Amino acid sequence: MNTDENHRDRPAPPVLDDLSRAIIAQLQEDGRRAYATIGKAVGLSEAAVRQRVQRLSDSGVIQIVAVSDPLQVGLLRQAMVAITVDGPLEPVADALAAMAEIDYVVLCAGRYDVLCEVVCVDDAALLELISNRIRLVPGVRTTEVMVYLKLRKQSYQWGVHPQRNP
Repeated sequence: MNTDENHRDRPAPPVLDDLSRAIIAQLQEDGRRAYATIGKAVGLSEAAVRQRVQRLSDSGVIQIVAVSDPLQVGLLRQAMVAITVDGPLEPVADALAAMAEIDYVVLCAGRYDVLCEVVCVDDAALLELISNRIRLVPGVRTTEVMVYLKLRKQSYQWGVHPQRNP
């Protein structure tokens, strides 16, 4: 498989200057931080920050959303499901992405073809999801479920540091 062909369809990522990175870092710390406060921290006016945030949002660089703690909203079981697939990956990934309990789907290289993260109310709901829905998706060959015992780190701090050249 030629990786150059895979990257041709992707648009080039936007080039972020230091001010945009600083604004993103401020919003990653607190997505509700006032534009005036951000402006003081990065040396821009409130209006300039508002315009930059709007451009970053419109271009898809950032999304400002509330992130809830699954445990605090009654979703007591989280797991990563590693899946091997017979045939095309995309239809399997699309079917998984349509399931409400699945919050993350990625196609990958290596031992597994697809990884997805599931969030359920309890073990019975996880069992039902795996046995009666995920394993019945056409193309799913095998599943391996890795139940989360304790979350040690979850970060949303990517993208604010300049890319380093190897």
